[in-house]
Amino acid sequence: FWQGEYTVAVSINDYLDVYCPYYETPQPHSRMERYILFMVNHDGYLSCEHRMRGFKRWECNRPQSPDGPLRFSEKFQLFTSFSLGFEFRPGHEYYYISSPHPNHAGKPCLKLKVYVKPTSSGYESP
Repeated sequence: FWQGEYTVAVSINDYLDVYCPYYETPQPHSRMERYILFMVNHDGYLSCEHRMRGFKRWECNRPQSPDGPLRFSEKFQLFTSFSLGFEFRPGHEYYYISSPHPNHAGKPCLKLKVYVKPTSSGYESP
């Protein structure tokens, strides 16, 4: 991440995989990164504040998991029947930020902006 920000463009039905920090060799507990990842509105993205209409999407809290790094996937779809799923609209931007785990305050805020590209089918977002 350059200065903690990154932008990616996706299409409807694309997946975005997020891999959490992982350590194969023993590290001091205080040196292992842990993050809580939030989806926020534009103001929350600019200020890096998840309390501004944000909600927790994932928690990276097992940096030495015996099964390897935690991976979370976001599917950018128009409709979902999954209660914790999110519906995305072509031509819109969506924002994610990280907040250090409460035990690791003071770490930098990382930001991700996702732009969902318009479809070629002429779909107009509401």
